[in-house]
Amino acid sequence: MLKNLLPSKPGTEPLAEALKACKSHFIWAAVFSALVNLLYLTPTLYMMQVYDRVVPTGGIETLLLVTAVAVFALASLAGLDWLRGRLMLRAGLRLDRLLSARVLQRVMDLQAKAPSTQALREFDNVRGAIGGQGMLALFDAPWTPIYLLCCFLLHPAIGLLTLVGGGILFTLAWLNERDTRPRLAKSIQSQNHAYAAQEAIAGQAEVVRALGMRQSSISRQIEQRRQATAAQADAQLAGGRYSGAIKFLRLVMQSAALGLAAYLAVKSEISPGSIIASSVLLSRAVAPVELLVGVWPSLVQGKASWKTLTDLFASTASVERERTALPDPRGRLQVEGVSVKFPDTENPQLRGVAFALQPGQTLGVVGASGSGKTTLARVLAGALKPQAGAIRLDGAEYDAREGDELARWIGYLPQVPSLFAGTIKDNISRFSTAVGVDQEIADRGAVKAAMAAGAHELILRLPNGYDTLLGPFGQGLSAGQAQRVALARALYDDPVLLVLDEPNSNLDQEGEAALMQAIIGASARGAAVVIIAHRAGVLARVDRLLMMRDGMVQLEGPREEVLEKMRATAPRAPGQPGAAPQRPAAPGAAPTSAPAQQQAPASAAPQPPRRSQ
Repeated sequence: MLKNLLPSKPGTEPLAEALKACKSHFIWAAVFSALVNLLYLTPTLYMMQVYDRVVPTGGIETLLLVTAVAVFALASLAGLDWLRGRLMLRAGLRLDRLLSARVLQRVMDLQAKAPSTQALREFDNVRGAIGGQGMLALFDAPWTPIYLLCCFLLHPAIGLLTLVGGGILFTLAWLNERDTRPRLAKSIQSQNHAYAAQEAIAGQAEVVRALGMRQSSISRQIEQRRQATAAQADAQLAGGRYSGAIKFLRLVMQSAALGLAAYLAVKSEISPGSIIASSVLLSRAVAPVELLVGVWPSLVQGKASWKTLTDLFASTASVERERTALPDPRGRLQVEGVSVKFPDTENPQLRGVAFALQPGQTLGVVGASGSGKTTLARVLAGALKPQAGAIRLDGAEYDAREGDELARWIGYLPQVPSLFAGTIKDNISRFSTAVGVDQEIADRGAVKAAMAAGAHELILRLPNGYDTLLGPFGQGLSAGQAQRVALARALYDDPVLLVLDEPNSNLDQEGEAALMQAIIGASARGAAVVIIAHRAGVLARVDRLLMMRDGMVQLEGPREEVLEKMRATAPRAPGQPGAAPQRPAAPGAAPTSAPAQQQAPASAAPQPPRRSQ
């Protein structure tokens, strides 16, 4: 059974290793199950001894002796049954210890391919199936033929009754599995969709309240929950019909066994003690079948969840592959024909994007909304893997470094600051103490990064400074404060590549001046900087410009050359000398048109001399 569950696809090795680590639990549970099922013969043997030896002879001493033996055997049965249940529970806990972190790691690596928030729930289904009664029922099932053999030894007629009744029970169990399997699959899918929708709404509760969408959101969730509950009830009702039929048949068979045994005893073909024994043996022979029908939904769900985990690990096989340690990068970035297309979208978000950036250079990315700028930022930050092309840091593809090792050299500021529950210093240091970084080292790094971002004084003015505790999603800071803390996080540990997506969208004059100094400082120490922005205060200070349209690079080169080309292609107002008839605006001209880029807002810091190219 264990061998059949071992996955063999590349990338699923952790699953196979975790199952193998629980092999001893399964073996001992099987051994204890064998002893338990042997000891289940105790009531049968006890009754036969009482009716065949004690009652005819009146032997009290014999009664006391067989009673003592029976009590000891039943106590052993109870102890072994407790032990095997404990073993399976321990197996589930060991799987959790070995796999839970890896499951989360694989989920995070899915990115835009097939995002899933259900993986841990699927894993809990597997752990519940292993640690519950389902596995014990599977261990008991092979002993049904042993009990059937004992029935034949008691009398062929009783054995035949048990065989026929058992065959009918197995047929009902098979029909139950065939009938409930599609219903269970639909129920599981509906539940997953309902849970995912609830999590999504809960994550945007403030927006829902502000837009007056509470009732509509509740109505949608209730409808999804109703569909999931209906599917689950349908599966349970279908299984309940078979469970009721099986229970009815078992009781009828037990009564029939008593009647048949009584008839055989009257005919002197079996002893009186065999009357009760026949009923007990028949009950034990069919009990695993009845139990399996009862726990079948959890077993089916556990098997389906195990397949889901296998597919998850197979689709993220590159996460844990061995990699050669590479030298520290300097910040030379190469983007080679990168293309990205999200699932369920008609057009690709990026198409054949290519450019290069040297250490110390700054690149501004402009373009109209929907041109692919943010997608490009996510790809450059390593947050999103392209379907085609390659991104290289100092000549090595991103995949050549393990995810966290790569992220160590990249500073990323997304459009939404995305701070987490915890202290400000923990957010800036990327919670590095949780993976063994010394607290003092993390504290010094956080303060250094905050100073580089110009956020040190801002943080000190907070109630508890760097120890200020933030709520989920960075609650407790204004949008501008959160963006400056997120900038400090991006600068933590001096990354060689800095990717800033709309870094000044929430900043005031002081914040934008601090941002400019941070960019200048990062560039001065040799970091390559990529800035996506609409406000000219940042773009006026970049070395190079890249204009995007429909996911493709329209223009790329030194800033002044790109601006000149944009001016040449921009439409002129009617009535001006040389004005052409009205035509669509040049790609990326709004809101990042050439005039806007030439005039920095009053809030911008004084422009320093630009470095020569």
